[in-house]
Amino acid sequence: MEKIRVSKVEDVTMWRRGTRFEGNLHLMPHHIVFRYLAPPPPGSSPSTKPRPKETWITYPMISRCVLRPSPPASHQSPSIRLQCRDFTFFTFLFVNDKKARDVYDSIRGLSCKIGRLDKLLAFAYQPKPPEDQHNGWELYDARREWKRLGISPKDSEKGWRISEINKDYKYSKTYPALLVVPSKISDNVLNYAGQFRSRQRIPVLVYRHPINNCSITRSSQPQPGIRGNRNPQDERLVAAIWATNSGWKTSQGSTPNPAGSSPESSVVNINESSADSSFVGVVDAETVDSGETTVEDLTDSSETETDEPKIYGAQQRNLIVDARPTVNAMAMQAVGLGSEKMEYYPNAEKAYLGIDNIHVMRKSLQTIIDALKDSDISNLPISRKALASSHWIKHIDNILRGTELIARTVGIMHSHVLIHCSDGWDRTSQLSALSQVCLDPYYRTLEGFIVLIEKDWLSFGHMFRHRSGFLSSDKWFEVENERVERKPDGSGPGNAFENAIRGARGLFNRQNDSVESLTQTQESNGGELQTVSDGSPTDAAAVISSPTAVGAAEEHRVTKVNELSPVFHQFLDATYQLMYQYPNRFEFNERFLRRLLYHLYSCQYGTFLFDNEKERAEARAAHRTRSVWDYFLCRRSDFINKDYDSVVDDSVRGKERIIFPRKGEVRWWAEVFQRSDEDMNGPFGPQAAATPNLTPQTSNVSSPPNGRSTPTRSGASTPLPNEPIVTGTESADDATGAGTTVHPSLNILPSAAEWSQSLGSNVGRGLTAAVESLSVKDSSRAASVGRSGSKSPARDPRKSVEVEMQ
Repeated sequence: MEKIRVSKVEDVTMWRRGTRFEGNLHLMPHHIVFRYLAPPPPGSSPSTKPRPKETWITYPMISRCVLRPSPPASHQSPSIRLQCRDFTFFTFLFVNDKKARDVYDSIRGLSCKIGRLDKLLAFAYQPKPPEDQHNGWELYDARREWKRLGISPKDSEKGWRISEINKDYKYSKTYPALLVVPSKISDNVLNYAGQFRSRQRIPVLVYRHPINNCSITRSSQPQPGIRGNRNPQDERLVAAIWATNSGWKTSQGSTPNPAGSSPESSVVNINESSADSSFVGVVDAETVDSGETTVEDLTDSSETETDEPKIYGAQQRNLIVDARPTVNAMAMQAVGLGSEKMEYYPNAEKAYLGIDNIHVMRKSLQTIIDALKDSDISNLPISRKALASSHWIKHIDNILRGTELIARTVGIMHSHVLIHCSDGWDRTSQLSALSQVCLDPYYRTLEGFIVLIEKDWLSFGHMFRHRSGFLSSDKWFEVENERVERKPDGSGPGNAFENAIRGARGLFNRQNDSVESLTQTQESNGGELQTVSDGSPTDAAAVISSPTAVGAAEEHRVTKVNELSPVFHQFLDATYQLMYQYPNRFEFNERFLRRLLYHLYSCQYGTFLFDNEKERAEARAAHRTRSVWDYFLCRRSDFINKDYDSVVDDSVRGKERIIFPRKGEVRWWAEVFQRSDEDMNGPFGPQAAATPNLTPQTSNVSSPPNGRSTPTRSGASTPLPNEPIVTGTESADDATGAGTTVHPSLNILPSAAEWSQSLGSNVGRGLTAAVESLSVKDSSRAASVGRSGSKSPARDPRKSVEVEMQ
């Protein structure tokens, strides 16, 4: 290839984990290969010859590359340091500057200058036997999975149907072709309801519990805006979801009601169904007789039959989970978005979980990387203080506690849960998938876990390309002593106009440390000018005009570093926590998760290269690339847990169908960071720092004014059990907490609902004034029955704000 300036460099020294190796460096179209002679293992006979070995590094795996030239007077070898996404670090030393520069320019050209997905390894990879005998693209079939969950055209009494409203991806570009919705809801209602949800990601089913017929549904945020707009069709859709298990009769083999629960009080069910429930700050909210849409007009069954035993779901506490911090959700009202107004969604409560956004998570992982960055030249122990400052363990714990809340609501309290965050493809995917892992033993098998990823991550549109940055970035390449450069177009540190504009935008970018250029220059490799919502460019010049172009794979793109985030990594980390806590309940082992994370970034397979099902279909990924599942299926024995127990029996302790995350047991996944368990978790493990008191938390637990405890944590500790994950709750007639825990019984504040609404209004007014100062106006639109079906125009300012504040 023309980008390879030198294909082989001899007499190269590689440093890794403080060990030195001598060999030759080869630059290939998709890999860096270092060939060397490994020393004999300790204790071997003197006659043992060194073994030839190779280290392979795919270019998309590189997250940082630094060239350090060596002036002649320094008497030091020029070097290239590589930081990889699988947390391996390398330093290569060269005999002269020219060879080092040629290697650096070649790596840069083969990483961030290719500009197109179809230039990646996945489109050239040809597997060898027996891997070529598998076809992982056929492993997941949506209709087959829905049928397993009891939903099919011949089995409609469960209250659900499969809609083909999105079969051509025109209804919602980021949703799958098949959507499961309540049987009583027509496609015409869905058309109007879609106008009220961000990117038309309406509430749809992802999981139906086989015993109590309760559901997990997911969506994006609604769009009430500052004016508090509503949409009767959206309200009707949610009410129909709540009603799907009305009158549902369970079998005799079903799990019995929790001991001590009362059929007359759902509050007792919430507080007494578990000794360690994390549902904090919930106040009683009886069914509201407000004249609004209720479940009674959506079902013909009765829930008050006295001659029948009480059924699961008869005293539901349905839950809307907004994964965002309360203030973040309120602030989105300023740009026409926001969260549900619970007076329009009776028979349910809403909980804000306070899980931080993608920018916080990206910074958290970068702090860990900074603590590991000298692993190439040193084998010294990692700084536990540096690890603790990342708050990574706290973030994983928050996700798991939100997971426990959802799984407990569905599996123990026999109620429905609707999950969303902002667009419903990051935190929503984490919570939805992990909850299903906890509820359904099938998803704890190797095949089931693959199906879960295909369904909740790939089909429902997690933006793998945006979040992973497969095409690299110029920002990740650096030549020491050349860090400050002016671009030919005048952009850069000296561009006063750009700095002024960036300062104005800083109002909405306070949590984003990126200094990504506002004038995205299209270099020779092309650029990308596109919205977050889909993979299609907004500028025709951004697409290569070629008779062979077939879709998203041929579009020229650049990585937007402020949209990268380890969302899928956190999901795998949280799964690892469950595996560690329940070592015999998972069919797959820890190595499976680790290799899966590796192949997310290797770009050897086409599974994770695109942002949604539509892009994969347009690029014909199943015909042009191999599935990552081929790799695992042909090596199945390497990824099976030898201690796996497949028996499920709710009457035997330790074999129950449902598992819950254990508080105080979150630990570092040391293996994925290429470290030993003792390095990251300490000689005594995480239990040494965990708080032994794991008593149940209720709304009576006192909290500091900010609603959160801030204990000192070591690298092995976890957030204290009395630190609630729920930062606020709302129901049709009450609200508790909005960044602080409010005790309604004290009567020292105005009405909780009024106070919550006032907070949202105040935040909204402040942000609106700021937005208007930048010539950005509230673009929210009310969607109602009489409103026309036309979609609102593109709102570029809103999209810019949304990325930073979600």
